[in-house]
Formats: sequence, structure tokens, C-alpha cells
Amino acid sequence: MKSIIIVASALILFSSIPSYAENAKRVMTLTGIGEISAAPDIANIDLGVISEGNTARDALRENTVKMSEVMRILDTQEITSKDIQTSGFNLEPRHFYDPNQKLPPKITGYQINNTVHVIIRDLARFGDILDAVVTGGSNTIQRLSFSFSEPEKLRDKARKLAGGDARRRAQLYAEGLGIELGSIIRVVEQRNIGRPVQMMERAASSSSVPIAAGEQSVSVSIEVTFEIE
Repeated sequence: MKSIIIVASALILFSSIPSYAENAKRVMTLTGIGEISAAPDIANIDLGVISEGNTARDALRENTVKMSEVMRILDTQEITSKDIQTSGFNLEPRHFYDPNQKLPPKITGYQINNTVHVIIRDLARFGDILDAVVTGGSNTIQRLSFSFSEPEKLRDKARKLAGGDARRRAQLYAEGLGIELGSIIRVVEQRNIGRPVQMMERAASSSSVPIAAGEQSVSVSIEVTFEIE
């Protein structure tokens, strides 16, 4: 990954919780956030072929020929079968509507939309792959997104960062307030957040389709409760 940005923050809360002991325990609760930002390394995209014909069979025949060529090109681009999955296949009639509304709608032909979901793991070649499939007959491309091939590794880094940040801040507050920090009573992971951060252009060559893969963040929030002695 090209770059990693780390951010952390915490929210502190002092309270007391019931105890079976004579006195209630005094506690300090902090919400720590660890955030990791990095460049995505895979792309997800739906692409395919829309075909029309006077009959459903004509539309299907044309679509089959063109879609077979698109699949062949994906194979030549080293996209493995496990990264290609049919995501949609729609057959719909085309209607003619009488502007004078004197005649009922009439079917004038059929349209087929056949799409596959493709995972591209080499972003440096993404532009070339798009150019190849469009040249080969794909006329619909949609739902482009970027993600991480191993997001859990980034989350683990964010978890460590959030835990360390919560501990560091708790010690600072304890020193500033003149209290003793006790043991950790409770740790709860609250949520994971992913969002775009900044954009950067990627292109394999001057003839490739320019791609803005950008950066995304993975954030982990934990709530830590410390006992105050």
C-alpha cells in the first residue's frame, strides 16, 4: 500500500458503578478511536452487454455472442473465474405507445441486459482492462468501487491504535487529576467505519483510461472502563 495515515481520538467520562462491596467502584470510561487510511488495492465493477432484437431469440443470440467475447477478453486479461460472477440478466420487451391513446401498447422488440461482477486485483492495469472489454463489445459499466483485499489486517492495526490511545489518555488524565488508575474493568468494540479520504490518479500508460482509486479509511472505536483507586 502506498501510504498509511493514522488518526486517534478519545472521549472521557467519570462515573461510578454499583458493587457488592461496601462502597461503589469509581470508574473512568474513555472512548478511543483508531483510524488507518490507505490506498485500496482491488476494484469492484459491474460490466456487461445490452443487446436488442426484433424477437427475444434475436436479442439473446446477439447478446450471447458479444458477452462470450467479453468473457474471453477478461480471461486474456488474467481475470480468474473466481473473480467473475453474473450479477444480472434481464429480458424486457420494448413497447410502442400510441400517442393518441387509441391503440393498446404494442411490443416492437426485446432488450437483454447481461452483466457480470468483476474483481480487479491489479489496479495498475485497470485502465487497460476497461479499454479492452469496451473494445471487445461491453457497452454497460456501472457500480465501480474500491476496497481492500485484506481489510482485517487494517482493522487490527486500528484496534491496537485505539487501545493504546485509550490507555495513554487514561494515564494522562489520572496524573492531571491526581488519582490512581486501576485495572481495566470492561472493553467494548463499538463500530467500524470506512470512508474515502483523498483522490489520486492511477494510469498504467498515457493510453489507459485514467482511474481515481483514492484512499479509504478503516476506523475502530472501543469503549474502555478503568477502575479508579
